Amino acid sequence: MSTDFPGYSGPAASVEVPLEMLAACHHRIERQCDTLKRLSAHLRLHGSDAQAGSAATAIMRYFDTSALHHHADEEQDLFPALIESMAGSDAVCIRELTERLAADHRRLEAMWKRLKPSLQQVEARALALLDQDLVESFINLYDTHMRLEEDELLPMAGRLLSDDEITRIGRAMRKRRAIPD
Repeated sequence: MSTDFPGYSGPAASVEVPLEMLAACHHRIERQCDTLKRLSAHLRLHGSDAQAGSAATAIMRYFDTSALHHHADEEQDLFPALIESMAGSDAVCIRELTERLAADHRRLEAMWKRLKPSLQQVEARALALLDQDLVESFINLYDTHMRLEEDELLPMAGRLLSDDEITRIGRAMRKRRAIPD
């Protein structure tokens, strides 16, 4: 396989600019999904070799920490702030959007729980294949979910939230990650 594992590159952003950080997280999620897809193909050709084990470790590290922080950033801070910023029928639209995205998070987390044991076996070099349907479903749901956030949610947040509210969200993100002030 010509593509190295696990590495990734993507836009850098910090909790100082929380909306940009959420968008940058999407790029990192895409990279991890790409690695997962390449890992699945690599396993069919080469089995659970050292390269596959390293990729599995990196994928698990990302989805066990950063992806969960990302979901919490949205559900605990961004979604409530958006709902609070609107009134009347607009609030209903935002509530429906955020409920859909939160439901996606639960589905993604459930899929991750099904994927992780196989990745742990790959990491231990004890498994040679991943459930291809599950891998594809996980990647496809993340892709659809991230497009909805980037096309609708984040632009809406940029228009509707005040600088103070965005700063508050950034502070919450910092605290969630135990980043000192």
